[in-house]
Formats: sequence, structure tokens, C-alpha cells
Amino acid sequence: MISLFKRYGTLVGFIAIVAFFWFNLPDTFMTARNWLNISQQISMLAVVAFTMTFVMVMGDFDLSVGSMASLSGITAALLFSQGYPVAAGVAAALAMGILGGFFNGFLVSILGILPFVATLGTLTMFSGLAFWLSDGKTIFGRDIPKTFSGFARGGVDIELAGTLALKIPYLSILALLVLAAVWLVLEQTSFGRRLYAIGGNYEAARLAGVKVRRLRMAAFALTGFGAAIGGLMYASRVASANPTQGSGLMLDAIAAVFLGMTMSEEGEPRVLATLVGVLILGVLDNGLTQMSVDSYIREILVGAIILTAVASSSVGKFRR
Repeated sequence: MISLFKRYGTLVGFIAIVAFFWFNLPDTFMTARNWLNISQQISMLAVVAFTMTFVMVMGDFDLSVGSMASLSGITAALLFSQGYPVAAGVAAALAMGILGGFFNGFLVSILGILPFVATLGTLTMFSGLAFWLSDGKTIFGRDIPKTFSGFARGGVDIELAGTLALKIPYLSILALLVLAAVWLVLEQTSFGRRLYAIGGNYEAARLAGVKVRRLRMAAFALTGFGAAIGGLMYASRVASANPTQGSGLMLDAIAAVFLGMTMSEEGEPRVLATLVGVLILGVLDNGLTQMSVDSYIREILVGAIILTAVASSSVGKFRR
């Protein structure tokens, strides 16, 4: 019984949260349109959290993803403002994310700096660079091509029962594609198995011939790549870019992965479990907003939910 509670407590909690909002918002919450809206709202966080899983399976984490998301959005918007095509701006932003991730990996795996210290430093560096490039201003309006901003507003039209027309947002589809890609890499490739081996026992993995340094750098690069995608998605959605727009992504991404970790008996990050964590945060935001609850209450609830989930996953672990 205790084992089942530890493993499924977070999932049961998610169902309870959904039931609470369904009961209190019977006319609006459990509609297809609202869930599509939730999927679009969480899509940026989902991409960052899914790719954050790469470093967290090794026992590392990346505090710089939020500032990298902002920097990537600024990079693309600046190129757009100078007349460069959308493809060039997007490619430059993604390259910025990969390079920033490699830099984090270099600091951690080659120089041996603790991930907390290294990524705290690069968080400040990337944020400062975003402010410097943008001169502290928001880039918006005619500088953002409609083909870029239109992506976030577009979607795939579907019909249900021949009458109900819905639009699945492109942002939601992109998040699902990233989820599938991360799951495939982590669960079905030797690369993913080696990352888990590093997280399980770093020294044993090294002695077994696993190229630990290269893999850690690659994992950080993938996380930086995901942060850049999230930054581009956010810039597309609001049709603007500013040096602080990704600031809230880091804490929420780490929270989502930690919530997912409580669903594993070994306490390992799994990307499908991370999806549950992202959904918990997204449903809370959506439901509390519909109930006109102050935003700071959400922060209190998220902290309480994380503590409760971690505590429940530890039930019996220290029993004598």
C-alpha cells in the first residue's frame, strides 16, 4: 500500500486538482476548448521542462534556462528587425541556445564547477547579454514578421462529430513533438541509458568506460536547445521579445521535473512523468485564473504541492 501511494500519489493529486476545478467551474473547465487553451499555455514550459530532464537524469540541473530563453528570443527579434528572414533568426536563436548549453557543460564537466554555481553564473551572464543586445527595451510591432508571430496563433483545424470545430495550436503540437523526441532519446537509445547510468553512479559509469564528460556536455547542450525553442515559442506567442520574458521558466521547469520524479520508485526523472508535473502547474494556473484567485496564491500552492509530493514519495523510506 505504501509503495502504491509513493508511486501514484502525484498522479492522484493531479486528478484531485482536476476534480476540484471541474466541480467549481462546471461550465468552463472541462471543455475541449479550455484544455486546448491549457495545452497552448503550458507549451513553452513543457518544452523547457522536457529538455531539462536531460541534465536532471544525471543529477545535474540548469538554472540558466530562463535567461537563455530570453536571450534566444532577443537574438531572433534583433535579426528580424535588421531585415533577416525568419529562418535566419530562428537558426541563430537555436544556435545561441546550443552554444550556451555547451558552455554550461564545459564549466560543469571540464572545469569541474558545481552545476548550481556554474549555471547561476551563466544565468546572470545570459540575462546581462540579453539586456545589452536589446538595450533593455522590448522589441515588438513591425520588427516581428507576421510569419513568425502567426505560428503561435495558428493550428490544425479538426471536426468532432461533424459539428464541433476545434483548432489544435501549433505550439501544442510542437511541445508534443519535443516530448516524443526526448522520450525516444532517453528511453530507447544508448545515449539515454548512459545518462541514467551517470545519474545512478557517476564513478561506476566512468570506470565502465562511459564518456562522462562528453555526455554531460551534450546533455547541457540539449537543455540549452530546448530553452531556445521555448524562448522562440514565447516570442512568437506575444509577438515581441524582451530581456526578462523567460524569467519564470526556470523555477517552473525544475518544479515540473521534481513533481515527475516523485512518481518513480527510484526517484529518477522520466519525461512522461515530467508531463504530469507540467500539467499540474498548467491546470493550477488555468483554474485559479478562472476563479479570479490572486497570482501569489498560486506560488504558495505550487510550493505546498511540491513539498507534499516529495514527502509522500519518501513515506517509509526512513522507517526504522
